[in-house]
Amino acid sequence: MSPKRKAEKAQPVAEKPHGYEFFGPPGAFVISFGLPLLCYAFVFLCNDVSGCPAPSLLRPSTLTLDQLKKEVGWNGFTGLINTNAILGSLAYYFLSLTLYTFLPATETIGTELRTGGKLNYRFNAFASATFIMVILGAGTIVEGADFIVWTFISDNFIGLLTTNILIAYILATYVYVASFSVKHPKDPNMRELAAGGHTGNILYDWFIGRELNPRAILPIFGEVDIKAWCELRPGMLGWIILDLSFIAQQYRNFGKVTDSILLITFAQTVYTFDALYMEPAILTTIDLIADGFGMMLSFGDLVWVPFTYSLQARYLATYPVELGLKGILAVGSVQAFGYYIFRSVNNEKNRFRTDPTDPRVAHLKFIETAAGSKLLVSGWWGTARHINYLGDWFMSWSYVLPTAMAGYVIKNAATHPLEAAQTDAVFFTNAYQKFAVPGEAKGWGMIFTYFFMVYFAVLLLHRERRDEEKCRRKYGADWDRYCELVPYRIVPYVY
Repeated sequence: MSPKRKAEKAQPVAEKPHGYEFFGPPGAFVISFGLPLLCYAFVFLCNDVSGCPAPSLLRPSTLTLDQLKKEVGWNGFTGLINTNAILGSLAYYFLSLTLYTFLPATETIGTELRTGGKLNYRFNAFASATFIMVILGAGTIVEGADFIVWTFISDNFIGLLTTNILIAYILATYVYVASFSVKHPKDPNMRELAAGGHTGNILYDWFIGRELNPRAILPIFGEVDIKAWCELRPGMLGWIILDLSFIAQQYRNFGKVTDSILLITFAQTVYTFDALYMEPAILTTIDLIADGFGMMLSFGDLVWVPFTYSLQARYLATYPVELGLKGILAVGSVQAFGYYIFRSVNNEKNRFRTDPTDPRVAHLKFIETAAGSKLLVSGWWGTARHINYLGDWFMSWSYVLPTAMAGYVIKNAATHPLEAAQTDAVFFTNAYQKFAVPGEAKGWGMIFTYFFMVYFAVLLLHRERRDEEKCRRKYGADWDRYCELVPYRIVPYVY
């Protein structure tokens, strides 16, 4: 963390020129209103009614809208939301806020704001998640796969998706409107606008986030930092809860749980609970330091993460895959390698920023910038400027590989009795006995199940470019000097 400078010499970053990101207002529009449609596409086009993908998509020359609606189980727009889904979502958010407020927590001071001062943060995401998981575990022990939470999610999945999309829109709109009460550029309550969040374009500012650290004072719960709370709590834990519900659904469908769905859920649970345990580390991320809180983060935290990252488990709930020992070891090795890089790199950064004299990082070489920050040029961070993203990406492989050559077609057991007798993938849906076979869909389902790996690569490359731009703006010539000493961006000797 850079030392505090005298106020008269510190020009707020928010006042410096800052161009559009994500292709400006057009990009903001596409992301804000296009990604929710993509979430629905994942749910409907890879389904337990007709297959993954829906069979008509494999024969585009004969595709008709009416047939596609039948294959995806479309019940009209009224089927997108229901009262139970709304009440269930609100109850989950209420529980999360209650645990945030009343469970013991670590009080931590954040990094220095551009306008001076530091905010206090309350961290207990790991304890909150553990509390919830204990409740879910106890309910599962008593009621098994028919535990009410698991069946509720299966019965109301589309409604839950819609509800959380609406919550993301409402939250983004609330913080946008509230941001106009910030006394810019020097607010006595340590509120400030994000550097790139007050361009004057309503759509873009609503999307990117106008206020840097919006907070709200709620009855009973007190003051809540909205961005920090959303970063790891409802969505990240919701991701794992959805995974577990799909394990229960697989058991209800087939009377067994496969190694593939367990492996994916284990890998994602390790990643999530590691992040929850290291919750204070979010204070050094760009999300907290530089990005405002708007539709981009609201939707990403509350919708995109839980409902798209759990897609592989949802797929396996309908089409089980057995990996065997060799498959488990292969995927586990990829996960372990990625996690080793991810955790080692982030531990090194956090230790150095927290206490450069720590014996574990005291030997590292660094350059000091005019702004007072220290940039590591040895250790992990000396091999590539954003080496942490490499570990992230390798871990994403382990989330998709267990789905193998994805794709299946669902058939009615009554009309295909011989085929049904030759497979153990027989299950009941809508009171009809059905079974799933690869058929003509084999491989095409990878468009859905392997999407995460491709998307994550694009995301990390884009985030790396944003990191570079922000660092160059912050450090100027010092960043150019750093790039000469550490020439590779993410992959040593490659990129």
